[in-house]
Amino acid sequence: MKTKAAVLRAMGAQPPYADSRPLRIETVELAGPQRGEVLVRIAAAGLCHSDLSVVNGDRPRPLPMALGHEAAGVVQQVGEGVHDLAPGDHVVVVFVPSCGHCAPCAEGRPALCEPGAAANGAGTLLGGGRRLALDGQPLHHHLGCSVFAEYATVDRNSLVKIDPRVPLEHAALFGCAVLTGVGAVVNTAQVRAGESVAVVGLGGVGLAAILGAHAAGARQIIAVDLSDAKLEQARALGATHTVNAAQPDAEALVRAMSGGGVEHAFEFAGAIRALELAYQVTRRGGNTVTAGLPGPAARFALPVVNLVAEERTLKGSYIGTCVPSRDVPRYIALYLQGRLPVDRLLSGTLPLEQINEGFDRLHRGEAVRQVVVF
Repeated sequence: MKTKAAVLRAMGAQPPYADSRPLRIETVELAGPQRGEVLVRIAAAGLCHSDLSVVNGDRPRPLPMALGHEAAGVVQQVGEGVHDLAPGDHVVVVFVPSCGHCAPCAEGRPALCEPGAAANGAGTLLGGGRRLALDGQPLHHHLGCSVFAEYATVDRNSLVKIDPRVPLEHAALFGCAVLTGVGAVVNTAQVRAGESVAVVGLGGVGLAAILGAHAAGARQIIAVDLSDAKLEQARALGATHTVNAAQPDAEALVRAMSGGGVEHAFEFAGAIRALELAYQVTRRGGNTVTAGLPGPAARFALPVVNLVAEERTLKGSYIGTCVPSRDVPRYIALYLQGRLPVDRLLSGTLPLEQINEGFDRLHRGEAVRQVVVF
């Protein structure tokens, strides 16, 4: 079948993207699902900094590629061997497919699936195939998803069935922003009721972490960012204190507010200075978690004596240390109860044809989560 998709042919375009237009809306060929695969009509797809990092070249991917990794949609057709989904089911797309058999999967850590990571790096589906083509040549899949498109063929293990009561433009955010931000709080750090938290970097993932910390019962949630507008939004979502990171005494302010440092600090900005700040505002015996993704050459100079003598913990968190089949339904249930108001992360919607303008807004820090609706 033919479908419209946003295709990236070259990385490193300079903003404004409305002028350079790195993403072109192309009519591509999409093959139907083979064994273990599913055809999904995409209803909504979120614009994320992980997409932007491919556009600008910070995270190189094989090209040409149909972009997009955070979405929700409706099942249209299932391939042979898929018995737990049917046409009409509402699904969230998850950007790390899990094989269920490798060592991390067997240990209950599907976010670290080894075949899934290899397929994502190669630009294929989990089974190694490509279902997209343009002008007779194969197109690479973005993280097994390629959801800036009207339709997508994905591996069954890239999908989680959801409650159809959730508006699909809200459901899309659960595939990346919510899994990563909320998951970093409740899975990676295991924040408990009454603990103190600082969140450095208030994009879609950072603000989702604010929601997660509030839902987890943190007594103190300190939001840190360079944008006063995002700090104000963090307060509206449950932050108890805010600090503008541009202040020269930002570290001292956070430590003073928290009585010597927070128990858990999270970094979502993807910048080494942000990670340094998150580490510095963590108390003795505390836990610093990073889910930001700086460029591959970035290095963090860790004060080892401080790490040892103060029994600090520094942890990475990828897609919120999630088990998608477990966590997406849990977070959806909290959303439906009003305890995880994910809809408040939505900055606005746009048509596929305006996707470059949307990435301009994301690049300028003017939007939290924009969603392409079909």
